[in-house]
Amino acid sequence: MKKILVLFLSVLAFFQCTKSKGQSSKKDAGIPKSIYDFKVESLDGDEINFADFKGKKILIVNTASKCGFTPQYEGLEKLYEKYKDKLVVVGFPADNFAHQEPGSNEEIQSFCKKNYGVTFPMAAKVSVKGEDTAPIFRFLTEKKFNGVKNTTILWNFTKFLLDENGRIIDTYLSTTKPNSESITKHLQ
Repeated sequence: MKKILVLFLSVLAFFQCTKSKGQSSKKDAGIPKSIYDFKVESLDGDEINFADFKGKKILIVNTASKCGFTPQYEGLEKLYEKYKDKLVVVGFPADNFAHQEPGSNEEIQSFCKKNYGVTFPMAAKVSVKGEDTAPIFRFLTEKKFNGVKNTTILWNFTKFLLDENGRIIDTYLSTTKPNSESITKHLQ
């Protein structure tokens, strides 16, 4: 009888494991295999199509308007202007850290233009961590999607630099300024 019970529990555990893997696969099924397959809403309600950036490096940054790193908007804009022919910067406002991006898309857009003259593409507000992580940030932070590395976003203004083929070159902490040599060396 004991052997039958052990066998029954083993079979039950196997099916539970298989079932949970299947659910994970379904959740993962909507994540594109290339950055160029992403289309996201912009702050003004239009669309940002990452396929438009083929052949350029892409710097993706999770941003916030009320953060100690918010002045990096100025550096991001300067970087974008200087390397516009070979780099696109895309900002993603997110309110995941200490409620530092409380505004609406319209308020964020106005803030960025008025205070920092931002002209680089800005996506609509998203979540960059947790259960509601935007698919593009799942792609950027999970090796099973990006093929390069796992990354944990620790705070606002984490940066992801991708090469001209859409592959992650490196990720940078909030403390890395946009004009840092660790970023600009890839743009020369």
